[in-house]
Amino acid sequence: MKKIIVVFIASSLLFACKQEKQKSLATLKAERAALDEQIKTLEAKETSKKVRKSTDVAVMSITPAPFVANIDIQAQVTGEQNVLASPQAPGTVTRIFVKPGQHVSSGQILATLDASALEQQIQAVEATLSFARSAYDRLQKLYAQNIGSEIKLLETKAQYESATKQKNALQAQLNMYKIKAPITGTVDAVTLKVGDVAQPGGGPAQTGIRVVSFDKLKVEANLGENYLGKVKTGNTVLLVLPDINDSISTKLSYVSQAVDNASRTFHVEVSMPQNKLLHPNMSCKMQITNYKNPSALVIPISIVQKTAEGDLIYVEENNKAKAV
Repeated sequence: MKKIIVVFIASSLLFACKQEKQKSLATLKAERAALDEQIKTLEAKETSKKVRKSTDVAVMSITPAPFVANIDIQAQVTGEQNVLASPQAPGTVTRIFVKPGQHVSSGQILATLDASALEQQIQAVEATLSFARSAYDRLQKLYAQNIGSEIKLLETKAQYESATKQKNALQAQLNMYKIKAPITGTVDAVTLKVGDVAQPGGGPAQTGIRVVSFDKLKVEANLGENYLGKVKTGNTVLLVLPDINDSISTKLSYVSQAVDNASRTFHVEVSMPQNKLLHPNMSCKMQITNYKNPSALVIPISIVQKTAEGDLIYVEENNKAKAV
């Protein structure tokens, strides 16, 4: 009888614990359901706020107006005639007679090169020429008196003329060892010094004596190849001279059609008469007008939107923004 009572009491305790756990689990589930409902309500409110959020915009009225597009580029003033003077034959520089800023005339000797070997040959030929001339003059006088033969006179004359031609040829070679001014102008730069070896055409280093004529000036600039076809001869140009706070309105006189392989640029020029405002090597800004429209619809570039489909702007239509 005692064993039966003990078993009955243990079973009652287990049943009571199970009921308590089920009650706690139901309570927790009810609390979680309430929290989930609160979270959904808050998320819905936040989403509603985001949807209703707007950005302030402004609407501007556009009317046709004049429009001018310019290309701004740095430029430099130089002479219309700009020549690098160099010898016609290679040689060592012995004397330089000019310095930068000095005015020179066309044909003036600017520098000389070592030509001592040629000078010795000329001296030897001059002795031969002097003897041939003396012999020819003497035979001419004798022949006039019917003394001597005509053949001997002609031989002497030929010798004299040959010596003369030989001297002239050597003299021409000697002139090739002189650097002469090719134009009348001003020495802009001397990139040689005594002892240097001067080369025809300036050589690879492009050394020599630069002479510039400032009777006619030009303004030069280089434009990137992306402007090819957008700039033409005759385009209006404004030369802005910031150093003297002035400007000159003119036109493009030359546009190169070839692109430089190294710099990927092409050359443009403005020919100018002598102008007291312009000075050699002065820098200035060249504003090239490459587009004009007297009645254009003009908008700020900042409102143009870049998209994968292309550029677009927004216009007002029925109080709404429409992309076009």
